[in-house]
Amino acid sequence: MVRVGVVGAGGRMGEEVCRAVQQAPDLTLVAAIDPAHIGGDAGGCVIMGEVNALSDLGAQVVVDFTIADAVRHNMRHYAQQKVHAVIGTSGLGDEDLRQLRRCFEGAGVNAIVAANFAIGAVLLVHFSRLAAPHMDGVEVIELHHDAKRDAPSGTAMHTARAIEEGRRAAGRGPLPPDPTTDVVLAGARGAEGAGGVHVHSVRLPGLVAHEEVLFGAPGQSLSIRHDSYDRVSFMPGVLLAVRSVADRPGVTVGLETLLGL
Repeated sequence: MVRVGVVGAGGRMGEEVCRAVQQAPDLTLVAAIDPAHIGGDAGGCVIMGEVNALSDLGAQVVVDFTIADAVRHNMRHYAQQKVHAVIGTSGLGDEDLRQLRRCFEGAGVNAIVAANFAIGAVLLVHFSRLAAPHMDGVEVIELHHDAKRDAPSGTAMHTARAIEEGRRAAGRGPLPPDPTTDVVLAGARGAEGAGGVHVHSVRLPGLVAHEEVLFGAPGQSLSIRHDSYDRVSFMPGVLLAVRSVADRPGVTVGLETLLGL
């Protein structure tokens, strides 16, 4: 049995992770941490407020679905407490990943960081990387619930980087410059991500997490889309990471290697 702690246990994703861990026959929930919900119940665990409690409660792996600022603080504690970390917080940048690697280097524990734990979303990024060298243009549209803090989403940023990498690996040059010369409304063409990929963000009540990648070439288009209608869609990826992190030395970014992609 792998002993698991959940940080952000009182949030929507945290609650779902607690439920998934409890239902897994090879995992057990030993700690629930959330300073905004101290004293609450997380499936039989009383929610506590400090990440320092993880090692005292016997956690071997921590799952962190908080916010980027909290992760920047928490990562040091995870490494110091010798607890493997699975981090699903969006909004982490390259410098955050460098800091994470510094924290876990030589600590004897590992970390897996992913912008999206839905298996379908991981496949979307993989398929986009494969398609990128064969098409002449591409734009990314990501759509999320209206409580999401960051834009664009981490998945959209990761998709843009994968497209850039796919083109570079195939010897294709950068995407052609945007031909738009008259922007009537500022921001109408979205933001420019890695490799010149335009990224557009939508925030609406009723949505969960969705992304569409639109490729174009003369006389044809290709659409790759993934939709998460419920947070349960992320749980197979989260549990895969929890079960795998002890055997993945250092810091692993993304689920691709765990899926053999």
